[in-house]
Amino acid sequence: MGDQVTHSCLLEANGVHFAYSPGSPVVCGVSLTVPRGALCGIIGANGCGKSTLIRLFAGVLDPLAGEILFDGAPLRAMAPREAAKRIAYVPQSAAAAFPFTALEVVLTGRSPHAPRLSFENELDQEKALNALATVDALHLASRRITELSGGERQMVSLARALAQEPDYLLLDEPSAALDLKHRSALVRTLVRLRDTLGLSALVVTHDLHLIDPAFDCVFALRCGALIAEGTPREILRQGLLEEIYDDVHVRTRRVDGRTLIWSE
Repeated sequence: MGDQVTHSCLLEANGVHFAYSPGSPVVCGVSLTVPRGALCGIIGANGCGKSTLIRLFAGVLDPLAGEILFDGAPLRAMAPREAAKRIAYVPQSAAAAFPFTALEVVLTGRSPHAPRLSFENELDQEKALNALATVDALHLASRRITELSGGERQMVSLARALAQEPDYLLLDEPSAALDLKHRSALVRTLVRLRDTLGLSALVVTHDLHLIDPAFDCVFALRCGALIAEGTPREILRQGLLEEIYDDVHVRTRRVDGRTLIWSE
């Protein structure tokens, strides 16, 4: 087997367009690159195309024009099973229609690695338990998913994604149902996974305080277009935030290396 060619940019969008209906574009010519082993965020107002863009990166949607590349190759050319091994996507909310335990839910993340028509083995159990422990949710392993709070379900969904052992983690509003404690724990977990495992992550969020100084880059969308990208300090500025959020009056203050943000 020849040596695998790797690229410095693991995930790329080249001139990507998407619309759910003709004449109503949601993503408009977006081009961006996410470095390998980077923790990045996507911000913008409601309806600016953030969730649609991350679904395009996940392969849930196909661009109407342009191309999504993963590790230098077109994402659409990847076999679904191979894509599931390398990319894990956590949507905004996960339905809890069946009373599976949290551990059973996390074990479904191991399916891309299992031979077809086979059951989980001891290694899969170990990986699933480790994933729960990584997000501080091991105590939920035997609890029914239907009994958990929204925040607890979100941590189980993250553990399921980690059980896939992906190269890339795509998170859509991961802090929406989390309290302050678990929001901080989420950021620490993402930073630790980047620093220890080299895991790349792209996070869509309305919560600007989730954008930690440890993030490598932030992409800002407005009306489906990419209007800015840079470090958290470069993006979380009063003037730019007022442009991103359509002239909302914003105040910012730097405290201990962080940017505090509020609107008036």
